[in-house]
Amino acid sequence: MLQIDIVEQCKRNDRKAQLKLYRQYCQGMFCVAMRYVKNADDAEDVLQESFIKAFQKMDQYKGEVTFGAWLKKIVINKSLDFLKTKQLKVVELKEGYMGVTLDEDWTVSDGVQYKEVMIAITKLPDKYRNVVQLFLLEGYDHSEISEILSISTTACRTRLLRGKGQLKQLI
Repeated sequence: MLQIDIVEQCKRNDRKAQLKLYRQYCQGMFCVAMRYVKNADDAEDVLQESFIKAFQKMDQYKGEVTFGAWLKKIVINKSLDFLKTKQLKVVELKEGYMGVTLDEDWTVSDGVQYKEVMIAITKLPDKYRNVVQLFLLEGYDHSEISEILSISTTACRTRLLRGKGQLKQLI
């Protein structure tokens, strides 16, 4: 039976067709989820939620991409959603409550090579590395970075300042 036929049967809520698709894709999609959530139990939960969503939204699958690619996008989004919910909830402080000092000095010792700086940037935690790369390498300003990363400009400034401090320690 062709995959397009199985998908069409799934659109009609055929449980046997859904089981066929599940068996065909579950191992591959489990690997995708594991790359993000890094825990087998959590990956299984993400996988289950992804298939449920896929079967509920099957009418939205138009065949413009392969079913596997469409499902993979759902798995990745569910994995990212899962990771977001596991993070601690942070209360944003208004700039008026806490002053953020601007330290625009990015100079390093004369003996430091460009390659050393690039290697040190890769060692920063993700939240600092992303801001430092966007600021230093891509040339974005705080408002642009905050929009790209969906964070406040205060958080952007703070992460840049902390990232720069860690970067100087690494160098």
